[in-house]
Amino acid sequence: MSYAIIETGGKQLRVEPGRFYDIDLLPAEQGEQISLDNVLLVQHDGDVHIGQPLVEGALVEGTVMRHLRGKKIIVYKMRPKKKTRKKRGHRQELTRLMIDSISINGKVLASEEKSSAAELQTSATELTPVSTETTTEPTEVSSPVETETTAEVETTSEEA
Repeated sequence: MSYAIIETGGKQLRVEPGRFYDIDLLPAEQGEQISLDNVLLVQHDGDVHIGQPLVEGALVEGTVMRHLRGKKIIVYKMRPKKKTRKKRGHRQELTRLMIDSISINGKVLASEEKSSAAELQTSATELTPVSTETTTEPTEVSSPVETETTAEVETTSEEA
């Protein structure tokens, strides 16, 4: 499993190929390819490259899926005993970015196709059949409800 730690929008984020992340708004159109070169760390099959502060020649490529707005945050300021209150709401503008590949010096370490193929291969090996015996005898199939149940209710009346 490969991953990289990138810096975007003043925040550090751990990214993996084949996953999408919501980051601060990027000046790009929907469907456009983006290259992020602020890579702080790259890990691939136990081989770790740590930058000082950035990894030289490292590149994370992604595709802009869409632009959206984050969850609303309420900012409430109040000064006690002064009758001063301010209530404001804020929604952050975000970009949903699908990570396509992680590369160093032009060599692609991990890409979306490789990671999805590896996941399919591991899931196929985990799904081994429990029993390989086949039977040729017919089995009986019963209908869901064949018997009817009747309930007898006794009514008593009290006369006064």
